[in-house]
Amino acid sequence: MVKPRVEPLAPWLAKETQEEKRKRASLVYRRLNKHYPDARIFLNFSNPLEMVVATVLSAQSTDAMVNKVTESLFKKYRTAGDYANAPAGALEKDIHSTGFFNQKARNIRALARMVIDEFAGEVPGTMDELLRLPGVARKTANIVLGNSFGKVVGIAVDTHVHRLSRRLGFSDNDDPNKVEQELMGLYPKPKWWNLTYLLIEHGRAICKAPNPQCADCVVNDLCPASRLPTPARR
Repeated sequence: MVKPRVEPLAPWLAKETQEEKRKRASLVYRRLNKHYPDARIFLNFSNPLEMVVATVLSAQSTDAMVNKVTESLFKKYRTAGDYANAPAGALEKDIHSTGFFNQKARNIRALARMVIDEFAGEVPGTMDELLRLPGVARKTANIVLGNSFGKVVGIAVDTHVHRLSRRLGFSDNDDPNKVEQELMGLYPKPKWWNLTYLLIEHGRAICKAPNPQCADCVVNDLCPASRLPTPARR
């Protein structure tokens, strides 16, 4: 995993108490929620199997590219058996455009085989079971559980959530699982699900990896990594 770019932090962050951080985190949520009222997943899917496959394909790719690939992929591969028994090279060719296609194809074949052998052909609906599937970590499991089963047990920490968590001073961890735990400690459970997509939306639109657009950011005065002078902040 590529480490997020470390931004210089404001001096006041070191003196911030946990309660002050929670209050700041709450303000960040409220502003982002107002700014992105329709935040949601952009991957197309119609069942748990399609959800887990699309999420695996999204690693190191864009949702737009994955949706382009799955438009035909999901018509060709309708069951776990279709993926598990795909001829050598066929699945790789079908998902080539998403990048890292060899590894992704191996994981998809292997997880499909496990779904058949251990879960009667149906994608399981618990965190522990999903984490047993090849290529499925907590991020993918959280996304599948929330979108396909309506279960919220954590926060999906993708590259955007990870980057914004560091810039906002909510975590300085490189481990996504530890970032998730810290975010869960800052926000009440009813906000976990929406928070994932608020941070993703903001990361895509404004708080970009190489050049964050701090002047257009609705939380720039709450962000210790803001590149704006303090008087110019919102």
